[in-house]
This record gives sequence, C-alpha cells and structure tokens, in this order.
Amino acid sequence: MKTLVVLLGPTAVGKTELALQIAEHIGSPIINADSRQIYKDLCIGTAAPTTEQLQRVRHYFVGTLSITDYYSAARYEEEVLRLTEELFQTHETLLLSGGSMMYIDAVCHGIDDIPTVEPEVRELLRKRYEQEGLEPLAAELRLLDPEYYATADLRNHKRIVHALEICYQTGRTFSSFRTATRKQRPFQILKIGLRRERTELFDRINSRVEQMMQDGFLEEARHLLPYRTENALNTVGYKELFQVLDGEWELPFAIERIKKNTRVYAKKQMTWFAHDSGIQWFHPDDQAAIFQLIDNS
Repeated sequence: MKTLVVLLGPTAVGKTELALQIAEHIGSPIINADSRQIYKDLCIGTAAPTTEQLQRVRHYFVGTLSITDYYSAARYEEEVLRLTEELFQTHETLLLSGGSMMYIDAVCHGIDDIPTVEPEVRELLRKRYEQEGLEPLAAELRLLDPEYYATADLRNHKRIVHALEICYQTGRTFSSFRTATRKQRPFQILKIGLRRERTELFDRINSRVEQMMQDGFLEEARHLLPYRTENALNTVGYKELFQVLDGEWELPFAIERIKKNTRVYAKKQMTWFAHDSGIQWFHPDDQAAIFQLIDNS
C-alpha cells in the first residue's frame, strides 16, 4: 500500500533540513504543510525554504499564492489529495512536512465540508470587525449560533468572523456543518514527530528570530505593510514589526515579543500534537532510526 510520511513538529525544531534528507532518501518531492509558506513574499518571516533548498528537492505549496488570496484548510485538503493521487502513480512513498496543525489534520483525517465563503461576504465581515471590534460580532454569533458560541474561543477573532461568514453565506449555523467525521484515505499514513527539550527548542527559536532580523525581516515587513489586514499577515513576527513601523514599539522590544510569541505558538503546537497517539517521536538528530522506521513501513 502507498505510504504518506508526515513529518511534523513545532516551529524551529529542525524539520526543514531533515525533510530534505528524507525526501532524497525515499525519492519523493516535499508537500509543504506550513499554512504561511504557501504565500509569496513571506520568505523571511515564515522561514520558507531557500532557493537552494527548492532546487535540491521539488516542493509543492511553497510561494504559490498571493497575499490577497483566500485559502483554507478545506481547499488544502482537496488540493493535496488531488496531488497525492497523481504522485502515487509514480511513487510508493510521499513526504508531507510542516507544522500547521489544521492542515495536517485536514490531509490525514479530513475536515468538515464547510462551504467556501464568497468574497463579498468575507469583505463585509472584515469591515465590520475593523469598524466595530470583536464584541458586537461575538454577541451576534451568540444569537445566530448559540451552539458554536458556547464552545468557541471568544478571543479568536478569526474563528468568530468565519462562523458568522458561514451563517451569512448559507443561512445555516456554522455548528450544523461540524460533524467531526474522520475520512478514510486510500494510503497509509506514517506520522513522525520531531521534538527537543524545551530549553533547547526555545534557544533555537531565539536564535532564529535574531537571524531573521539580520536577513532583513524588518524590510520585508515594511514592504508588506499595505497588506497588513490580510489574513496571511495575521502571523507572529509581522504583527509585532508592524507596531514598530507604526512608531508604537521600539525595535528591540518588538524582537523580544516575537521571540516570546513564537515560543507560545510552539507550545500550542506541541499541545495539539500531544493528543495524537499515532505520532512516533524522535529527536531530529536521530536520523538513522527515522530512516529505518520509514524503510520498514
């Protein structure tokens, strides 16, 4: 049976280089599962693969979308499954690598068939959020979909706005589309998780942020400032640097906040992955054991 190897783990754990080595070992391209590396012009802030790395191994879903393009985990699921069906005709084993939890779950287990939101509806809710803030929208969601409201993270504006988008688009509650039914895949899935001791991981995160600043992260953010309201830029790093460009924060303070918020995000990733008993965990340096596991699968 065909096998999809899924290499996952928190940000800065060391997925990129190991993914290249695994891809070369099994003769597979790399299917990217980082929801921000899909966008063009976010190269430094997302630690996207370099030109040399892209030339070394064929990558899919890297730098293929404009910042203004709408994208979702549901669309990612559909496009990855279409791609794997094509690639499995000539490959026994494929590699998917990244840290975006919902994107990985979408491919491995499927997500609910929630309708795509029309641009007009999305723009309407975006303007309302900018003009009114989150509280009135949450109050409206409570009236339109009390079931989802009862379980939603009411501080996460993206979730609240998206639930309202679905209500407006379909005339149905967002919760009515959420069935949580796992879908069967025509291939076996081998999940390999990478982890490091917390202090080691946090040191790597801090070093990566410093390197990103040296590589021109502030200038990249300056170039993207006109697009700051786009969902692609609702991302750790860009949000903090926009505060610098607005004159509200000093750069050293923003850099420390980027480090802190990245560490918080890494902890969220590890908490999410900890609930998946199907992941087999390794230190990134344990390449021999990882290759053996893949070969034996």
